[in-house]
Amino acid sequence: MASAEAPGRLPLDPLDPPQVPADAPTAVLPAVPDLVLGPVAPAAPGPVRQVIPDPPAQPPAVPAPSFPEPAAPPAAPAFRPLFTDAPGLNWAGPGDGWSHAWAVQTLAENRPAPAIDPGTGSAAAELPPTARDIELIRASLAVVEPVADRATAHFYALIFLHHPEVRALFPAAMDVQRDRLFRALLAAARSADDPDGLRTYLSALGRGHRRYGTLTGHYAPVGECLVQALARYAGSRWDAATELAWRRVYRLVSSIMIEAAEEAARTSPPWWHGEVVRHERRTRDVAVITVRPDQAYPFRAGQYTSLETPWWPRVWRHFSFASAPRPDGLLTFHVKAVQAGWVSNALVHRAAPGDVLRLGPAAGAMTVDHTSGAGLLCLGGGTGIAPIRAMVEEVAEHGVGRAVEVFYGARRAAELYELDGLYELARRHPWLIVRPVVSGTGPAEGALTGELPEVVGRFGPWDGRDAVLSGPAAMIRRGVGVLLRSGVPPERIRHDLVGDLAAG
Repeated sequence: MASAEAPGRLPLDPLDPPQVPADAPTAVLPAVPDLVLGPVAPAAPGPVRQVIPDPPAQPPAVPAPSFPEPAAPPAAPAFRPLFTDAPGLNWAGPGDGWSHAWAVQTLAENRPAPAIDPGTGSAAAELPPTARDIELIRASLAVVEPVADRATAHFYALIFLHHPEVRALFPAAMDVQRDRLFRALLAAARSADDPDGLRTYLSALGRGHRRYGTLTGHYAPVGECLVQALARYAGSRWDAATELAWRRVYRLVSSIMIEAAEEAARTSPPWWHGEVVRHERRTRDVAVITVRPDQAYPFRAGQYTSLETPWWPRVWRHFSFASAPRPDGLLTFHVKAVQAGWVSNALVHRAAPGDVLRLGPAAGAMTVDHTSGAGLLCLGGGTGIAPIRAMVEEVAEHGVGRAVEVFYGARRAAELYELDGLYELARRHPWLIVRPVVSGTGPAEGALTGELPEVVGRFGPWDGRDAVLSGPAAMIRRGVGVLLRSGVPPERIRHDLVGDLAAG
């Protein structure tokens, strides 16, 4: 049967809609939303005529992309002291009850056996070290010193292998910690024939180790691991007599440290929490930070403490107090961000009011003897001016009126950030003289020029004076030589040549 459509055209061609009689009823379809959910109602019965609109003359306009306006930053919450809500906060881990319980329980269970049997019994190891023991220790240290990095790495590997629970007491990066261990061993060996000096050094070390969470039970297994590491790297210098000497000396060292730590535990906590209440940038890389400790913090002007930040747990660095003890209990520090200094960069560039730091106990013997009537000569380089300012404040509080002369040095005049504060003290106290010194190039109106120690030497002689030095290690060493040649007796020169004060 032939089709009714025109020849050559397919039925229902979209370009040629079917012809509908003019008298047929027309039904207009309702508008349909873009997305229809649910069943669609059936259309009304009867013939339906579809109306197809003409194509648009121009393509529809595409709307320009719209981006949401950036949201306004939320309003900062009102500042509140942290300690009202969390007086026992300890985000650094070591030192809390869980760590103590874990360490006490496991230290006794995993103690490694000695590497070499001394053959003389434990009673011999409990005797005081002899002069021959000191000779053996120094001889073995001379062999170990060239490979100290490997020996100390092996020592810590033994500790963490046999006592993994104490790993939390140490920082993630152990490079600095390994260096400290060997420096401590060398200092102890060199001071072994100076009992008073050795006890002073080790007592401070024992008190300071409390901030790491060190317990009395840690010392015995540490000693065993130390003996094993030394036996491995001392080579032919190691024998039963050398091991006995090390056991005797280590017993003496550990007993002094334990005694000092236990004595300190009767009167002070192992650390303090301190809330940053003021952060003032003095130069691009120097900040003056004021901290409120959570409880009374005893110290003397000229001393220093160790600080730990929440961003680098278990990494401690030394910083001097920049003011004498104050009635409000606030502590002030001058911090310079040094290259690769984790703690100093965090304190200068990241710390802000409300952050919480941890502080170890005060240490250092660079304090002023107020019973002396001698004039006081002070050399402060860079942020080393911090303890100098603190000592000037303490002298003013005692009201003795002794003559104080401060030489304050930096490379450029712009780096003398504390000069105005020192000048203000000098205006209030006529016994104080302040002399700025600039060693680099650039404008330095009113300042002396040259290296700080040499400038001080030009103003000598300084016989009859007490002297204190604070600043970079090289400046202190050169300054001590200048002062000795200028007539200052060695017993009247005080400084704290602590590497960590400038190490980050």
